[in-house]
Amino acid sequence: MKTTVVLLMTFISLISYSQETSSITVTINNVPNDKGVVGYGLYSKDNFMVAAPVKAAESNITNSKTTVTFEDVPLGTYAILCYHDSNGNGKMDFETNGMPTEAYGGSNNVMTMGPPRWEDCKFELTEKPVELEIRF
Repeated sequence: MKTTVVLLMTFISLISYSQETSSITVTINNVPNDKGVVGYGLYSKDNFMVAAPVKAAESNITNSKTTVTFEDVPLGTYAILCYHDSNGNGKMDFETNGMPTEAYGGSNNVMTMGPPRWEDCKFELTEKPVELEIRF
């Protein structure tokens, strides 16, 4: 009996510590060409544009379209940034004046002068999977 109670308590505590997750699927339908790949970054407020993403992915391009899915993402507030790595060098390229030479976009498709802002790109991930379309 004592063993059963201990096992039951252990099981209950494991359930309470398990974190709910969901998924985020991102599609881009207007990549300028099929050269290279599209790189995607999933960011929290703490690492947005200042550190490595929470999760990263890249996808090949077919007929100017690409899609990725981030699985097992803990529920919360996130932003997606993506860019077309047309030359395959693994980074976003810029002119000497700081202007990007490769297409890029962010969740919510707000494009302003200057770099993307957290407030413009953020969205909530709840139990229901999120599907986003980002435009370059």
